[in-house]
Amino acid sequence: MLGAAIMENPLLPRESGQFVAGCSRDVFVEGSGVQKVAEMLYSLRNSDDLSASGWKKANPLAPTSTSDQVANWVFVVDTMNFSFWPEKESQQCEVTYKGVTYTGYMTLCASITRAMEEGIPITDPVYFSQMSLKELAHVLRSDNETPMPMLQERHQALTEGGRVLLEHGGSFQSFISQAGNDAQKMVELIVEKIPSYRDEATYEGKRIAFYKRAQILVADYWAVMEAKGQTGIINMNWLTMFADYRVPQALVYLGVLRYSDSLMQTLKNGELLCSGDRREVEIRGCSIWSVELIKERLCQLVQERDGQTCNINSAIIDFYLWPFAKQHHKEMAHIPIHHTRCIYY
Repeated sequence: MLGAAIMENPLLPRESGQFVAGCSRDVFVEGSGVQKVAEMLYSLRNSDDLSASGWKKANPLAPTSTSDQVANWVFVVDTMNFSFWPEKESQQCEVTYKGVTYTGYMTLCASITRAMEEGIPITDPVYFSQMSLKELAHVLRSDNETPMPMLQERHQALTEGGRVLLEHGGSFQSFISQAGNDAQKMVELIVEKIPSYRDEATYEGKRIAFYKRAQILVADYWAVMEAKGQTGIINMNWLTMFADYRVPQALVYLGVLRYSDSLMQTLKNGELLCSGDRREVEIRGCSIWSVELIKERLCQLVQERDGQTCNINSAIIDFYLWPFAKQHHKEMAHIPIHHTRCIYY
């Protein structure tokens, strides 16, 4: 029977969030904060901030080239889209591109777009499936002495991902087309075929999954296709928010999440939480569930006040909250992010 327990399919992200929020001991979803943010988003319901074009704002460095190349760019970026926080705030990895200096996730975007301009075929799976660690270190080079963290793990994830694309038609578009146009099937295909995307944990004896990078890869792909007028991905409402370390901080700031005193103290002390630690799982799970509740409340408001059906999904809410966190980082500095070094976010 033990084998069966190990092999059981994990709960999907939405159900995982609901399960974690129901058992959580150190992170709590606050109904008043859910209502407040739903009202805030309601006031923005017709703005570009809450549409697929909000993605372009958050990703100004994405190329505007052919569909295949931009889809591969999204794949390369999201395959390495994890763990950008610096060991010391004063020692940030920085990348300057076209006169603008970037930190965090944007250093990755800037590096990949810079490499394309330098003639490095970084979006071609034939190249990135077998590029050397040294070649990737050159692509991701920092302006200063602080390199991008986890270079070896990024190299392993990217070359592995490239090999999978080569086995399935040689591009991200040909690979993902096997899932039809269904967001859920796309996430499941990515997680099944590419090991670095298997963002799973065990919580209170249950296997759960957050699939942050797999979901963001599908959402990013949807947004770039939408921007090109090539829509048609269905079931986007299945996606949850992307459980990272930046959006939870914004949710605490906005009163949607509350941390226990002991967790707050742990984070303020700068203690590292291991991937799969109960408290780390609670931060991520409650973030997912709270955004589901915000979406539900927002859709109720649109229905009640406008008599309309709401088409704002959790991915769009995340696309709003992530830049919000970046823009308000000074006001939110008193709320610590949780530090977990892993390849999942």
